[in-house]
Amino acid sequence: MSIAAGPFAIAALLLAVAGAMKVASPADTANALRGAGLPASPRLVRAGGAIEALGGAYAFIEGDLIGAVLVALSYVLFAAFVAFALACDLPISTCGCFGKTDTPPSRVHLVFNLAAVIAAVTIAIDPSAGIADAVGSQPLSGVPFVMLVVIGTGLSLLTLSALPRVLASVREAQ
Repeated sequence: MSIAAGPFAIAALLLAVAGAMKVASPADTANALRGAGLPASPRLVRAGGAIEALGGAYAFIEGDLIGAVLVALSYVLFAAFVAFALACDLPISTCGCFGKTDTPPSRVHLVFNLAAVIAAVTIAIDPSAGIADAVGSQPLSGVPFVMLVVIGTGLSLLTLSALPRVLASVREAQ
């Protein structure tokens, strides 16, 4: 099992969750895309979210080269969008990645996206980190690994949604 298996599984699972949230609630992402001057409609966001959710789920389950490439490409696109939004200082109140949560693009998002790309590229080089392979090579039938991935995904979601607001509040208070 690769050392990147955990971070890759977290990135893939977060991708699946974020895609499902875009399918359920596409308006915020459509607004963010529109604010960046990109084509946007709820139907387009739902289609993209479905592809994102399916790609993340596939990558999480299989952990193969195709899944790793899907995750890497997704996070490269996210990193490019966040970098563009930050460089242009776009007035985007939320990227819509996590449903209704107010999550403006931030440097935290950029760093997370780039770390996810690195994890996915690592798996693409050695594509043997699917959840089945990782669980099969772990003690206690992989239950601790799965628990850590779920906890890591929850913490990542919290980090991406809450930490940028906290940091912005601290900057404003200074």
